[in-house]
Amino acid sequence: MANVLVVNAHPLSAKDSQTVTILETFIEAHQASHPEDVFTMLDLYQMDLPEIDSNLLLAWQALQKGTDFTELSEVQQEKVRIFNEFTDQFLASQKIVIANALWNLNVPTRLKAWFDTINVAGKTFKYTAEGPTGLITDKKALHIQSSGGTYQGQDFSAQYVKGILNFIGITEFDSIYIEGADYDPENAPEIMAEAKKKAKVLAAQF
Repeated sequence: MANVLVVNAHPLSAKDSQTVTILETFIEAHQASHPEDVFTMLDLYQMDLPEIDSNLLLAWQALQKGTDFTELSEVQQEKVRIFNEFTDQFLASQKIVIANALWNLNVPTRLKAWFDTINVAGKTFKYTAEGPTGLITDKKALHIQSSGGTYQGQDFSAQYVKGILNFIGITEFDSIYIEGADYDPENAPEIMAEAKKKAKVLAAQF
C-alpha cells in the first residue's frame, strides 16, 4: 500500500481541460491496478494556500531566534501551521502526481506556492559543504502537463517541475506532456488518445 498525493493545479473540470482529462484517466487506471493505494486529492484552486509573505518570513525569523510558537501573532501561527501541514502531507506520501497546464511558459502561481511548501531546508533538502543535497529518496513522481504548442517537455514549466523534484532528491520521475492540440486542432483527438494510452501504461507501473 502507498499513499498517493495528487496535486491538481488546474481550475477547470475534465469537460474543459485536457490536463484534468488525462489526470482522471491516470487515476482511474491506477486505482484499478493498485486498489490498495490511498489517494489524497489536492485541488489547489479549491483551497487556501499559504503564500510566503511578511507574516511567514517574520514568523520564521522569530522561531529561528528561539521565540516560542505561542508568542507569534494569531495570523502568523495559523500560516505556519498550514504551511507545515502541506509539508508533512508531502513527506507522508510515497507517490506524487502533479497536473497543470502551461500558462505563459510557466507553472500556475498556485502550483509555485505549493512547491514552496515542499522545498524546505532541513526537511526535504539540506545544505552541505558541497552544496545543497536532497533528502527525499523514497518517493516517485509523475508530471502531467498540457500546452497549446509543442515544446517536447523543454519549456520552463516542465523543466521547473522536474528541477525542483530533482533538487529535493526525487529522481524516479515520469511525465505526460499533452502538446500541440491548440496549434494543430485537427490532430487534437489523436494527441489526446496517445496521452490517455500513456497514462494507462504509466498507471500500471506507478
